[in-house]
Amino acid sequence: METIDQKKTLECKFQSSMSRVLVFIAIVCASSCARPIAKYTITEKENVAPAEVQFENQSENAVQYLWDFGDGNTSKEENPEHKYLLSGQYDVALTAIKKNKKNTTKDKVIVNAPERCLVQLQTEYGNMLIELYESTPKHRDNFLKLVNEGFYDSLLFHRVIDGFMIQGGDPNSRNAGEDMRIGSGGPGYQIDAEILEENLHVKGALAAARQPDSVNPEKKSSGSQFYIVQGDKVTDALLDNVEYRKGNSYTRLQREKYKEEGGYPLLDGDYTVFGKVIEGLDVIDKIAEVETRPGDRPVDNIEMKITVIK
Repeated sequence: METIDQKKTLECKFQSSMSRVLVFIAIVCASSCARPIAKYTITEKENVAPAEVQFENQSENAVQYLWDFGDGNTSKEENPEHKYLLSGQYDVALTAIKKNKKNTTKDKVIVNAPERCLVQLQTEYGNMLIELYESTPKHRDNFLKLVNEGFYDSLLFHRVIDGFMIQGGDPNSRNAGEDMRIGSGGPGYQIDAEILEENLHVKGALAAARQPDSVNPEKKSSGSQFYIVQGDKVTDALLDNVEYRKGNSYTRLQREKYKEEGGYPLLDGDYTVFGKVIEGLDVIDKIAEVETRPGDRPVDNIEMKITVIK
């Protein structure tokens, strides 16, 4: 038979165990019943377009998240990075969620307009960020005018040559049938040449297409058609040859630029280069290697959309 002392010892152990269980239940209950708290920080609250902004989630007691970046885009990632293409002040909201409980907090992101003249060219193969040169104002202003009018939206890259360039901007390419001959259309006017020695046909160069010298001795540019240089590796021997054949003269820095970036120097001095791809050079390569039909038109249409970053 148990003694009184033994019973008291057992009762104490039981009470101690129950206390621990109750404490555990209280902790679990507090954890499961706690409301979510939405909190986050922004790496840079003030940026320059186009801006990649990183958000760091510091929410508590949440299992799901919903971000509203204030520009029509959302995300369910825990710590998203978001690209703001245009300048403006954006109200960013984070909603922390746990079952049927929600909590939302808001903050602002400021994106300032860039000092440089930039456009984004979108394709299914990726996007290219292009700087338009201040040194070619006629071409720059005309290009901006057409972009703002939506002229280029849904036009095709109608001529693609791997190792050379990708070309687009013919308004006749919009909704063009497979057998339709395209590549001669434009807005009905030309632009006076702005051919400068410093604007080279390095990889990524944006240049204006034009009619040949036989009918266009002044080298006037097409009002809308352009090409983006892919080119190939450039050596000193090639540059020497271009200098000999065309009378060009490259500085040491220009030679280094060509050898580092590649390009197509044989076109220097004959076409107006008025910009350069500064992000998305790989997109040129992806487009350049697509299958083409006779006439260098891609078998599968490659549409473009261009936006002025402002």
